Amino acid sequence: MTDGLPEMTSLERTALYKSLGNPLRRRILEYLGRHGEANSTVLARELGESSGTTSYHLRKLAEQRLIEEIPEKSAGRERWWRALPFSHTTPDPAAMSPEEYAAAARLAHLKIEFDTALYRRAHEEYRGPDGWAQVQRHGTWMTREDLLAFMEDYRALLDRYGHRREEAPQEARPVLVRLYAVPEPVGEWNGEPTGP
Repeated sequence: MTDGLPEMTSLERTALYKSLGNPLRRRILEYLGRHGEANSTVLARELGESSGTTSYHLRKLAEQRLIEEIPEKSAGRERWWRALPFSHTTPDPAAMSPEEYAAAARLAHLKIEFDTALYRRAHEEYRGPDGWAQVQRHGTWMTREDLLAFMEDYRALLDRYGHRREEAPQEARPVLVRLYAVPEPVGEWNGEPTGP
């Protein structure tokens, strides 16, 4: 399900995963996330592409409701864009079509590479428990219901302490947060496979 948007079809999710896996579209979304807004000319200059190329990809991102035009800044052929709030939970892989699963898997591999580099950075930039970079690792016992409730509370904490870019206090910085939760690979637990 995509939060705040209608339920997506398998074809729409496949297109989304392919779009998010496109290197230039990812760079455009990252730029808009950092700077708030841009037009195709600004993006072309900053990303080393032609304005025709950035304009094309901006339109595709808008079709998928990942960005929107800023009407008060747009005039004539000059169109300004901003990123839209976006959250997506990937469905159960068993429910995906083969094409959707392949697109999701390609995107996941790109994310893993990015997240691995981010994990290394967090360790390199760690300056103690009061610094900007934080790294924690924990283990505990949970039921599936406990884990799902924990994940719901985690999302609520992000909503409680996080800010949208346009509403963030002056001293706020963009912060990348990752959370993974997976049971220990004990082979089988109460008749359910949990790992190799």
